[in-house]
This record gives sequence, structure tokens and C-alpha cells, in this order.
Amino acid sequence: MKVQGKQFESIWLDEEDSGTVNIIDQRYLPFEFIVEKLTNIEEITEAIKNMHLRGAPLIGAAAALGIYLAVLKYNVSLPFDQYIVKIADTLKASRPTAVNLEFSVEYVLNKIIKVKDQNQRIILAKKAAQDIIHTERENCKRIGIYGLSLIEKLSKEKAGKPVNILTHCNAGWLACIEYGTATAPVYMAFDKGIKVHVWVDETRPRNQGARLTTWELSQHGVPNTLIPDNTGGHLMQHGKVDLVVVGSDRTTLNGDVGNKIGTYLKALAAKDNNIPFYVALPSSSIDWNLENGLQEIPIEERDGDEVKYMEGKLNNAIFKFLITDSETKVANYGFDVTPARLITGLITERGICKATKNDILKLFPEKIN
Repeated sequence: MKVQGKQFESIWLDEEDSGTVNIIDQRYLPFEFIVEKLTNIEEITEAIKNMHLRGAPLIGAAAALGIYLAVLKYNVSLPFDQYIVKIADTLKASRPTAVNLEFSVEYVLNKIIKVKDQNQRIILAKKAAQDIIHTERENCKRIGIYGLSLIEKLSKEKAGKPVNILTHCNAGWLACIEYGTATAPVYMAFDKGIKVHVWVDETRPRNQGARLTTWELSQHGVPNTLIPDNTGGHLMQHGKVDLVVVGSDRTTLNGDVGNKIGTYLKALAAKDNNIPFYVALPSSSIDWNLENGLQEIPIEERDGDEVKYMEGKLNNAIFKFLITDSETKVANYGFDVTPARLITGLITERGICKATKNDILKLFPEKIN
């Protein structure tokens, strides 16, 4: 995707130094566009945990490159298998909800754990990480192609009038490698000349919608309007939303979806107003071992300061502002679970299916035990 006319992805190995991982530091957007250089596993782990980068596919890619950097920098007395497993466990614990992280770490780990030659480990770890990046990029592209059909159908039904799409949090290219998940169909529709408009939830408490989704959509020229999180239901009641598309951090085999906190409320409102509610996700976001989202998806609880403080720009500097009494008690759940019964369909890299175990496995028969 483009930033001020220049092509960017959200993460990439430095062309001049293969021991450096470049990321777009999302903490500064939309106020400043900063590329952060990460050179070791500690910096990668910090970037994931404290959200220099975020989004399930991107977290997975970063973790894969983290394993690669750990292999590249291996020079300790600890036996390699103990060293790399310890690092893998630390990475997997850094953000517990997004299953892509665990998937990517295990994928790279399995390629190198039995290899004895250090140079061969480096080569294999690098290739495995690059394979994940390539796969996630292609998956998002295919999600866009399949999701485009939904927007095309709505556009025809509206006789070419703008299709109004509501999304929550940031499931755009900043959260992936390119295209995004929930935004991929939007970008493809826009590029095809279909009139679209996106209602963007601000997504408190970290405001990923306000700070990231509006920014990236605007960079591409896609019409969008920022709304407070509580506004979506009102818009749906008044016929101003044609389609809801969100992303996923972990989806169970029975179709329950763990996503950014507040997603469940949008699904309830969509159901009450007969508005299609779709989840766009690559198969790397499906946890094939879980079948009950409410009971089994781990829900990350984050620091209460994310709720008590907000960030903004004043006189060309970024500040944090306290918006509550300093002693206010806070519950800050990062995610919620939307039951499969509220979901119209899942948009995956292999097509669109109902949020049921049977239909998911029809698209991914190799996962049948």
C-alpha cells in the first residue's frame, strides 16, 4: 500500500542489513510516520508486547522474524534447543489472544529445532519467516478478492450509490503485511471504481480506528468517517450501514470469533437490524484446537493506564493526557468473543463460508482429524 505516494509494507528485512527488521512504528501514527529498526529478539518482543506493531497477521510475521534474529544472534553457552525454545515461549506469552503469533513461532521452530549446523539454521529460519510474510500477503489478497463480491452485489442493489461499510479497530494493511483483512475488499472495490464509504469506529481505549484505520484509508483515497464506538447501532437503525466487516485475532473451529473489545456489541446491533456481519480472516487466525470461544479463547487484560490516559498532539508534540481521577480503578479487557450465531459468514483466503465447524472444514478439509 502507499504512504504519501510511496509503496510500503508494514514489516520488512532491511535490504542492506539482513540482521535488521524494519517496522512502521504504529505508536506515532497518524501524527508522525516513523520506521523503527529492530535488531534483536528483545526489541522484537518489546515491539509486540507494547504495540509498536499490532494486528494478528503482523504479530505473527514479527514473531517469525524474531525467531530468525534469535537464531542469527545465537552466541550463548546454553544448548541451542533450550535457548530457542525459551525464546519461543517468551514470544508466545507476549500477546496471548492472537493465535497467529503461536502459529508463526511454531512454524519457524519446527524448521530449525533439529538442525545442528548454525549456518543452515540461519538460512532455514530466514526462509521460514519470509514464507510466512509471503503467505499472509497472499492470503489477504485472496480475502479481498472473495470479499469484493459482497460489495459488488450491494452496489448493484443500490444502483451504484455508495456502499456503507462499518469496521471496528484496525484490520487494515497496518495490521497485516498488505491489503489487510477487513479492508482488503474495500480497497479492491475502491480500485475497481465502486463507490464505497467506511464508518470507522474509534476503538477505545487505544483508538486504533481513529489513529490507524482513518489514516490508511485516507492515504489510499477511500472515503471514510470516524465515529465514536457507541454510534454504530444508531447508524444501523437509520439505514446508514449496508455491511459490517471486522477482523479476527482468534477464531475457533465452531466459528466463534475473538476480536478487539467491542466487536460483540457491533454484531448484536447488526443482528437486530438485519445487517450482514462478516469476519475477514486468514486461516492462520483459526485455532483448530478450540471449539468454544467463550470458554477457551484467552482474553488479554492490559494496563489500566490505556483507559485512564489518551494521547494527542499539541504544538507539534505528542502528549499523554490523564482523563480520569488518578486513583480510578480500571478493567481493561483487550478482546471479546462474538458467538458464531451472530456471524453471517467468514471471508477466508479459500472463500466465504458460514461460521460453523462443518462449513469451515469444507474449505479446509486437511484439518479434519
